[in-house]
Amino acid sequence: MPLLSRSIPARSNDRVEDTVIVGIGPLTPAEVVAVARYGAQVRIDDQALEEIAKSRAAIEALAHADTPHYGVSTGFGALATRHIAPELRAQLQRSLIRSHAAGSGPEVETEVVRALALLRLSTLATGRTGVKVETAQAYAGLLNAHLTPVVHEYGSLGCSGDLAPLSHVALAILGEGKVRDADGNLRDAGEALQSKGLTPIVLAEKEGLALINGTDGMLGMLVLALADLDRLFKTADLAAAMSVEAQLGTDRVFAEDLQALRPHPGQAAAAANLRAILKDSAIVASHRGPDCNRVQDAYSLRCSPQVHGAARDTAAHAASVADRELAAAIDNPVVLKDGRVESNGNFHGAPVGYVLDFLAIAVADLASISERRTDRFLDVARNHGLNAFLADDPGVDSGHMIAQYTQAAIVSELKRLAVPASVDSIPSSAMQEDHVSMGWSAARKLRKAVDGLQRVLAIEILTAARALDLRAPLDPAPATAAARNALRRYVEGPGTDRHLAPELEHSVQLVANGTYIEATETVTGPLN
Repeated sequence: MPLLSRSIPARSNDRVEDTVIVGIGPLTPAEVVAVARYGAQVRIDDQALEEIAKSRAAIEALAHADTPHYGVSTGFGALATRHIAPELRAQLQRSLIRSHAAGSGPEVETEVVRALALLRLSTLATGRTGVKVETAQAYAGLLNAHLTPVVHEYGSLGCSGDLAPLSHVALAILGEGKVRDADGNLRDAGEALQSKGLTPIVLAEKEGLALINGTDGMLGMLVLALADLDRLFKTADLAAAMSVEAQLGTDRVFAEDLQALRPHPGQAAAAANLRAILKDSAIVASHRGPDCNRVQDAYSLRCSPQVHGAARDTAAHAASVADRELAAAIDNPVVLKDGRVESNGNFHGAPVGYVLDFLAIAVADLASISERRTDRFLDVARNHGLNAFLADDPGVDSGHMIAQYTQAAIVSELKRLAVPASVDSIPSSAMQEDHVSMGWSAARKLRKAVDGLQRVLAIEILTAARALDLRAPLDPAPATAAARNALRRYVEGPGTDRHLAPELEHSVQLVANGTYIEATETVTGPLN
């Protein structure tokens, strides 16, 4: 059986916009995901075009003034004291982009670069940056042509925004640097623009700064991570339910009145999911009578709603920060509505960096409790009558012994990734930029952590499904059976040892593309 596609398609019940309108107001997280991940087109609305033109007029007036203004008629950063003659200002802006496009390392994923470009366009559309209308339209053209500038892993300190990543995007609209086309081919930006009927931009006063002073990279990765975590929180609840069921655990501890004694909203949501998923389980019912002594399951089973719920509440806080950041107009200097041009520090990534780090902690703990639930299946002292390691013939077969090793290796990595990046400031720019956020680094490690969590949960579900089959003739709950059956379309049931890595990857893809949750929700209805 072939492996599923590594792409993450929209689930059948996800609504993906065909065209996203970029205006003076904030984009929604769903709109960001639609453009970044699913390739939706963008269009700048008329009101935004009017505001862009107004702020450009204010910049042009300052450009002709005798008094120097930062970023308009001066150098940048530690070089801001030099007044730049009018005939050198176009060169100044071009030099800024070229010199700041200094990234290194592996290429950043297409969806991250598209989010980066979209969010910068969103700030340009507020009319607070002073760019020309043609420059904003160049970003829309780049996105709609599915030309993705090559952005590198390293280069951003998260202050003054994501300078190097944003500079690589800006370089592309100048017709310089490299881009990937829709088929993934690496092309010279100038040639690729021409092939799509797009004209390179010549930057005027202030525009270079406006294209690179923002938190767009870290914010884009936060929005994408939150979209993934919404799916993974439900997947974690499914995995926990399958483990509770197949380990002959009790569902009594998930009762609504017990959970209400500690009124955290995330905990209530997770417990409600567990109740819905375990409903009508013959396996659970088989030991639910008055003689049942399973009221003190191990913490990894009994406390699943508390841990999963805390992760949900952490994500809710992060989402509130993301919403505020999506409503922001981040640049330095900015053009205020009364025409003033003022320097500021709004580009500092601390608000976003903190929650990116906070989420990495929650992700590591979700993976940790999942690995502990999985490990219990493999130990005859704790798995309540199942074969050692769920092996067909223990000693001859190893079963899922090494699947847990893989989980453990990932969890160990996630614990290291949970160490915060946002506390590690490194001074730069001759001490002008002497405290930086490292928000880009926090976002990059969260992205890796989310992938790791996805893999850990996939292994738990793969193992729990095998254990459910071994509980026959008792039937699992209809919801867990639906998830198990989705897996069985790609992975056979219990038997002698087989090449395990492809089976793990099948399960990973069923987590990634939402198949497990979609199958479960055919029974339960929408999960929380």
